[in-house]
Amino acid sequence: MNQQVQKNTLYVGGLPEEVNETILHSAFIPFGDIKDVKTPLDQATQKHRSFGFVTFLEREDAAAAMDNMDGAELYGRVLTVNYALPEKIKGGEQGWAAQPIWADADTWFERQQQEEEMKRIQAENQALMQAAEELHRKKLVDEREGEKDEQDDPMAIAEAEASKQNNT
Repeated sequence: MNQQVQKNTLYVGGLPEEVNETILHSAFIPFGDIKDVKTPLDQATQKHRSFGFVTFLEREDAAAAMDNMDGAELYGRVLTVNYALPEKIKGGEQGWAAQPIWADADTWFERQQQEEEMKRIQAENQALMQAAEELHRKKLVDEREGEKDEQDDPMAIAEAEASKQNNT
């Protein structure tokens, strides 16, 4: 499974129970501006599950924090710090766990409208091409019939002969 890492979001594992998002933020703020800190809760106990995520504004800050904090101690426990992998959820187009499944609904509807518009334009173009081909065929048929009419029409033959005599 080849998931793309989020280079500005860090996974922080091994958190002691007393660490909350504020303490985690304080531990990582020396490395740069932080965009977000999350410590997912266990639904049964309503306590964090001994890991969290720290998202920095800059990738370089996240790299510096990972280099310095991986293996560091916090409240007597050794931390594991790595780049975070996006968690996949079923049906989410982007697949990010932090987004609800309906987060990509607007883009889905937009794409559907674009696809319908493209189909309509293609159908219109196809109809126009068919109409142009039909007109071309009719023109060719009319030209051929016109040539036959001139050959069979005694008046056209007489006019052609008269114009030949006048020109000579």
